[in-house]
Amino acid sequence: MTLQPLDTRIPAVLMRIDRNPFHHGTLGAVRSLGRAGIEVHLVADDRESPVQRSRHLHRMHAPPAPGASLAEVAAVLRRVAHRLTAPAVLIPLDDASALAVGALYDELTDRFLLPRALGDVAERVADKASLALICARAGVAHPATLAPESAAEAAVAMNRLGSPAVAKWSRPWLLPRDTGLRSTTVIGSPHEAAALFERRAEAGSSLLLQAFVPGARDADWFVHGCAGRDGVVRGGGTGRKHRSWPRSAGLTVSGEWAANPALWSAAAQVVSALRYRGIFDLDFRRDATTGAFHLIDFNPRPGAQFRLFTDGTGTDVVRALHLDLTHRPVPPSQPLTGRTFVVENYAPLTALLALPRPSRELAWHDGDDPAPGAALRRLWCRHVARRLREGLGHRSRTVLMSLSSRAREHAPAVLPGTTNRERAVTDA
Repeated sequence: MTLQPLDTRIPAVLMRIDRNPFHHGTLGAVRSLGRAGIEVHLVADDRESPVQRSRHLHRMHAPPAPGASLAEVAAVLRRVAHRLTAPAVLIPLDDASALAVGALYDELTDRFLLPRALGDVAERVADKASLALICARAGVAHPATLAPESAAEAAVAMNRLGSPAVAKWSRPWLLPRDTGLRSTTVIGSPHEAAALFERRAEAGSSLLLQAFVPGARDADWFVHGCAGRDGVVRGGGTGRKHRSWPRSAGLTVSGEWAANPALWSAAAQVVSALRYRGIFDLDFRRDATTGAFHLIDFNPRPGAQFRLFTDGTGTDVVRALHLDLTHRPVPPSQPLTGRTFVVENYAPLTALLALPRPSRELAWHDGDDPAPGAALRRLWCRHVARRLREGLGHRSRTVLMSLSSRAREHAPAVLPGTTNRERAVTDA
């Protein structure tokens, strides 16, 4: 293995505005750069996260609040920069951070090393409403997408697209927490479409309805890469999704590096057409009928499973970006096809049955950095127990309300002259 040394004089600042203590991509980035000798700073609310226990993390910093203005984001990053001894490579790890950094490019370049931004390209690719137009211009397949303007139109759109269909919020980074709304949901009826539309104000963006691309086994694929200062894509590769959570519309919990030159070419075509620079994560779905690969999502940041594409030189997309921005050559790729990546808190049985390293990597557990994995086991058990209690509590309330309703329907009428005490017993 030929390792390309990174410039350890240049620190890295990772930022995530989204509150997610179980974001394994954050730990992957901390480990990747920390193992290379880079001083890693994390701007994120991970006080309750296993990530804070990684021996490769130099320091944590308080993040901007969700929904923070650009001025507030800039103020946070200025405070972090004052603690650094040199301009740092800045890597956003969620959509909200990526869009803020893109908008603040001119203001941040004197303190951070960043890929050259081209207008609002990050926002255009992250916004699901504009992605269809981008695909059309780049000549890449994309599912038929409708943007209803009323609940009635949503129901009609669902009928046009057929069942099932995929409902998406155009700007998922605006979704509030603890509402039950997901960025992507597979729905099966016009009623579901209309009901989701009615929650658009709560979601903070427009509802999109998208045709469900019929797929056979292994239909879901993804492409990660890093477009350098010269526009050439380095690092990354093409992967096949074996399992996701939630099923059919969620994050990759088990994936495999699988060579797919046609898919790599399609991804490079989109990136080139946009003149995009930096790390990207694209999701594709193969149509079982036509064989075409439809671009489903374009994320202008590292995907949570980016560590799957750690090649024979030890390079992943995060290291590729650091090398490129510090004007060091990114080594030619040495693909490790067949390599797998498993997120063990979502797929514990798959993790137990996975092949020994170097053929696979677990998201949390690692002998070189064991503390995050140990912390995950404790925190995840508490998290699951809390969710179960909440779910059982909700079901219990639902059952009691149903029984109470039925009791009222079949209860005898209150007789004239019944006392308040007798009436209360009858109602109960």
